[in-house]
Amino acid sequence: MRYVHFLFMTLFSIYGFVLFVGIMLILFPFVVMASFLGKVKGGNIIYKICQIWADVIFLLWGIFHKNYFEVPHDSNRQYVFVFNHISYMDIPVLIKAIRNQHFRILGKASMSKIPVFGFFYRNAVVMVDRSNAQKRAASVLKLKSVIRKNISVVIAPEGTFNMTQQPLKQFYDGAFRVAIETQTPIKPILFLDTYDRMSYRSVLSLTPGRCRTVYLEEISVAGLTINDVNTLKEKVYSLMEQKLIYYKASWIK
Repeated sequence: MRYVHFLFMTLFSIYGFVLFVGIMLILFPFVVMASFLGKVKGGNIIYKICQIWADVIFLLWGIFHKNYFEVPHDSNRQYVFVFNHISYMDIPVLIKAIRNQHFRILGKASMSKIPVFGFFYRNAVVMVDRSNAQKRAASVLKLKSVIRKNISVVIAPEGTFNMTQQPLKQFYDGAFRVAIETQTPIKPILFLDTYDRMSYRSVLSLTPGRCRTVYLEEISVAGLTINDVNTLKEKVYSLMEQKLIYYKASWIK
């Protein structure tokens, strides 16, 4: 039975990958045209195109996404969104989860080298190169510039996949420093099922099923200074950890 499940998952993953590339190629000319409109207007259009891509691909994958709001969410406000990073599926789910507001995702610069996808990526994300402190600092400046244009930013404070069996791995300071220095509230969101839809262990682990995103209460940074980064980071970490345990996230042992 285990081998039958493995065979199904592998074949379904190949099917999913073919759809992923095929739909991206169909939308590619529209992304190229939008890229000529600049980083702000063009970037906003590219995200709209990516949302169309996500809606179609999730339907064909048999993945049913739904947002849950613990408190009402104001999509007219600007936020520093933070999320738990547990799967290759996290970025497509972000595109599904955040709607009706402009945002930019902070992503690894190395992903921009992937053919076709890299063009989408370069024109839609704020790229971070963690190879040295100077490049990391430049990424923070880009994020601040994005926020000044009334666009929200999305950051994985864990930096990389959480490969532990704990709710979260250690957070970096960047998201919280940006939030304080721009006086932009933090909005934590949780991905409860992306680990089950596609594990970080293999891209050949795609499975259909539910995919829930939970919006938590916003965390105000009003009046905080750079000296409060650790306090803010611990507060957000504690909230997200407690809620992942409460919702019984499947990777927690």
